Amino acid sequence: EEGEEPEPGAVSQRGVLESFSESREVAELIGNLRGVFSELVTREMAVERFVGIMDKYQEQPHLLDHHLEGMMNSLLDIVRDKGSPPPLVHLAFKFLYIITKVRGYKRFLPLFPHEVRDLQPVLDMLGEQNPRDSETWETRYMLLLWLSMICLIPFDLARFDGDLVSEEGKAQQPTMDRILETAKCYLVVSDKARDAAAVLVSKFIVRPDVRQSRMADFLDWVLSMLSKSSFQTMEGTVIVNGMLQALAQLFKHGKREDCLPYAVTVLECLDKCRLSQSNQMVLRKLGMKLVQRLGLTFVKPKVAKWRYQRGCRSLAANLQAQGAAVQNQKRETAAAEAEEDEEYDIPGEIENVVEQLLVGLKDKDTIVRWSAAKGIGRITGRLPKELADDVIGSLLDCFSFQETDTAWHGGCLALAELGRRGLLLPSRISDVVPVLLKALTYDEKRGACSVGSNVRDAACYVCWAFARAYEPAELLPFISPISSALVIAAVFDRDVNCRRAASAAFQENVGRQGTFPHGIDILTAADYFAVGNRVNCYLTISVYIAGFPEYTQPMIDHLVNMKINHWDSVIRELSTKALHNITPRAPEYMANVVLPRLLPLSVGSDLHTRHGAILACAEITHALCKLAQENNR
Repeated sequence: EEGEEPEPGAVSQRGVLESFSESREVAELIGNLRGVFSELVTREMAVERFVGIMDKYQEQPHLLDHHLEGMMNSLLDIVRDKGSPPPLVHLAFKFLYIITKVRGYKRFLPLFPHEVRDLQPVLDMLGEQNPRDSETWETRYMLLLWLSMICLIPFDLARFDGDLVSEEGKAQQPTMDRILETAKCYLVVSDKARDAAAVLVSKFIVRPDVRQSRMADFLDWVLSMLSKSSFQTMEGTVIVNGMLQALAQLFKHGKREDCLPYAVTVLECLDKCRLSQSNQMVLRKLGMKLVQRLGLTFVKPKVAKWRYQRGCRSLAANLQAQGAAVQNQKRETAAAEAEEDEEYDIPGEIENVVEQLLVGLKDKDTIVRWSAAKGIGRITGRLPKELADDVIGSLLDCFSFQETDTAWHGGCLALAELGRRGLLLPSRISDVVPVLLKALTYDEKRGACSVGSNVRDAACYVCWAFARAYEPAELLPFISPISSALVIAAVFDRDVNCRRAASAAFQENVGRQGTFPHGIDILTAADYFAVGNRVNCYLTISVYIAGFPEYTQPMIDHLVNMKINHWDSVIRELSTKALHNITPRAPEYMANVVLPRLLPLSVGSDLHTRHGAILACAEITHALCKLAQENNR
């Protein structure tokens, strides 16, 4: 890779892998483990090479799918072999962990062998591990995941206990208790094994035989651990993390009727923990996750009849059937309203849950806001129409100018989530679009820099989601402001990720809606790679797009109102040069409207605006002067 010259214009070499090309080399690496494990140097070289190969597939992990089972079986053969010394077993598990890190454990779980003969050996191996050994945590993590698969075998666990009296005459624990003890032991460790223990709990406790005899006790233990531990201490943080993960997984995988009796108690205990005051991001995120799982347990798992459903996802069919589809949609909506939602009680706890999720949208960390947004989407989809509309009303309150950038960001994520799920009815679009347009240019000055690029990025995501969610006729009244705002974001935003997000959202709208003026032409000029270069955006692409009359004036107005007074001097200078280049597209407008507006600003009190306005007056005057010479005016 080092020797090759990258082709000009290529932004990255990634994203071009076709298949898992190193499968042979990986098979050899795994085959040679028995020979290399004894020497530290050879062992480390093997691991390093394997990590190097696997990390290339982080962005396209599906390419590994055909080879997962083969790699896994050859590694598990080493583990099952009674003659393998412990260091070799640990090395095999390390390799297994590296694969799960790239592909994700959920994809991996079903591939584990889950035969009856594996149960005792895996339990025994776990018993031999030292939970405090920091060198071998991968072994414990993988063993717990494996156990979580084996424990689903459809046999009564009591059959494995034999007569429970071992040779020495001591009584042994029943298998069910051994598995539970193992899980409890690993829920309070500080390494990755804790995550696997939470998975194990969620799979094991929901077995019918375990649920009847052990679920209540287990939940008692978890809640007592939660109430005893404080997130102020390091040990407490570790324990609270384990308990929250176990509960979140349990309420995700358990049947609703099994979990419902305990939900109120768990919610009360969670409220007493006051996680929102913790400074640990992960704990607040797990709190959001658990609150929404509890909320979903309180309401029946039914898809809202009132939600908006856009028909086919196929682009070709989309563009043909635009007119007919809108008529059908109106008929269906009327039919749905006619068969009124059958009445069912929404428990009072839901208000508490939604309230916590709305507060979570304003959290200072992105992952917490994202979790809250997903929760709002999931729960709103099960509420009756009136209540869902109340949620949307409260959500729109996030977008006031008293709120911080975090509230705007969380609000955008939640809007996109609701749009994606068809829970923002077309009647609400007129309330959402003004907010969306403000978010697309959101930029708040904080001292010497500004915040808000994440808000603009999320606003592009909302535009992307809406393009997929609605029939073209529903968005037609708003096409002009949305298309202008996206074009402006794609060429004039300061941050490259926002320009790219806006370009992607514009592209999605051109494809799905088919109503953006001059969509294909603009797309070709302002694609993902073209908008990567800011100077090119300001001085070249913008001039091309300003040639389309629908966009000329909005682009000029944006530069004059938002960019010549920008906090970053580079942007101020670029935007005045852009005004110079765009002047030939609208000379009358520049002379009669823009210059009179700029002149008072050039003697104003704000330094940034003054600088930008003076430069802009000069650039526009220069451009008008050149035009006058060319046209003898």
